[in-house]
Amino acid sequence: MTQLFVRPFADDTLRSLSESGLHPVLARLYASRGVRHPDEIDVSLPRLLHPSGLRGIEAAAGVLADAIAAGKRLLVVADYDCDGATACAVAVRGLRMFGANVDYLVPNRFEYGYGLTPEIVALAATRHPDLLVTVDNGIASVDGVAAARAAGIDVVVTDHHLPGATLPAARAIVNPNQPGCDFASKHLAGVGVMFYVLLALRACLRERGALDPAAQPRLVELLDLVALGTVADVVRLDGNNRVLVAQGLQRMRRGRMHPGVAALFNVAGRDARRASAFDLGFALGPRLNAAGRLADMSLGIECLLSDDYARALEIASELDGMNRERRSIEAGMQVEALAGLGELAPGQTTIAMFNDSWHQGVIGIVASRLKERFHRPTITFAPGDGDGDWIKGSGRSIAGFHLRDALDLVSKRHPDLLAKFGGHAMAAGMTLRRSELPRFVDAFETVGREWLDERALTRVVETDGPLDDDCFAVGFATLLDDGIWGQGFPPPVFSQPFDVHAQRLVKDRHLKLTVGVGAQRLDAIWFNRVEFLPERCEIAYRLARDSYNGRERVQLIVEHAQPCAD
Repeated sequence: MTQLFVRPFADDTLRSLSESGLHPVLARLYASRGVRHPDEIDVSLPRLLHPSGLRGIEAAAGVLADAIAAGKRLLVVADYDCDGATACAVAVRGLRMFGANVDYLVPNRFEYGYGLTPEIVALAATRHPDLLVTVDNGIASVDGVAAARAAGIDVVVTDHHLPGATLPAARAIVNPNQPGCDFASKHLAGVGVMFYVLLALRACLRERGALDPAAQPRLVELLDLVALGTVADVVRLDGNNRVLVAQGLQRMRRGRMHPGVAALFNVAGRDARRASAFDLGFALGPRLNAAGRLADMSLGIECLLSDDYARALEIASELDGMNRERRSIEAGMQVEALAGLGELAPGQTTIAMFNDSWHQGVIGIVASRLKERFHRPTITFAPGDGDGDWIKGSGRSIAGFHLRDALDLVSKRHPDLLAKFGGHAMAAGMTLRRSELPRFVDAFETVGREWLDERALTRVVETDGPLDDDCFAVGFATLLDDGIWGQGFPPPVFSQPFDVHAQRLVKDRHLKLTVGVGAQRLDAIWFNRVEFLPERCEIAYRLARDSYNGRERVQLIVEHAQPCAD
């Protein structure tokens, strides 16, 4: 069951925002998203929180400054998703700005798994580094850091994931979510953490007199990469992250992006002059992620590090091909999942399923699709590596069900069940023996029945209410596109009754509509919907710009529709 819910807002806040000069609808949107004062909308660079609030950042800057001064060899150890790739590119590019001797290593997810493991340390040691710098990982790498120290290699950890009970014994740890860190934004992505480390490093080198005052590195040049990783990692876009994303988008729109980012816009068929957070999350991010899902993220990182546009475009084209392959694999897996799942059992609160033919790199996307369709915490499993006795799962959750905490409870109740697990509230990964899957399914469902009631299992589509007729215009849609929307600061979704005048299927899987409100006729499309609608519906939709025959117009992107109550 799905319910439409109009986001509430305080009248005095709406009045205050409107009086500041905001468009009345924008004022309503901001008020319903927790903005209380016009200053909170400001996304200029001076609004960034100061790096000094991050625990351990002065120590990390000092270690890096010493290593650069001594000409030591630095090796960045990255994660294999878009956040990890952009964080790696920011680290390598930024450290080279300061004259560092730095290279990178990104583990192949299918051979080494996640994080700074002892196996990764052994691989890194063949490069003879003096210092390892983790990006977007490391906070849980207790054994890996110990292995590095035993090998005489120092480690600086930069991460944003939740820590375990024990922290690694690194030279320095920078993570807004580590104990004792009072940084006001707990939602930095891994790439954001690394950017802050570079800010602190620059300040440290200034204090030491190690930088030429007339030629200091311009770290703002890295903000296109920071924006891409922040949006793609679906972290909460609090005020601080909105500044990072807005500044990165401004650089893209002005053509001041790195060649790899420009190349990704090109192969995605998107216009960087109109870059939006939507482009980063749904066009560029998936193409970078495809490398880590199907092959090796080194290809994506090489794209972001290349200063040669022709070479970057060549790599981006390869990434685009990988993404098409990923979509094909995903579509087949989704069909198999739906066929294998059938109808949910009465009272079923969770979904956990395995298929011997599924691809390890794509199960997270399939879990997300199933979660969206059935509004249930979902975990999909694929064969692991090695002798075939192990399976790996990737899960996605719904509001009110903290997935990592649920796995932690399963582990405490059944200590021998999960070989390892990790993640956060909305996404997690785990490894267990194939023979233990039935026991895990039962244990996971038991937690679901304890934690989830009918209200939590009802999908709620939050909307911003109706639009006036004069807002169905390209100018207003452009105004919305210029905003910084994303996780925790959701893009505008409006809702109101429409008459359905015409409908047909496009490519046999998308519902194309002509709808009417008042005297207006508007085009609309509902992606991946094949069932026709009744003649009059309450429709929840996003307002988008669409070009047709050289003319720009507005189009409704349907998120949900249901028969009108009248």
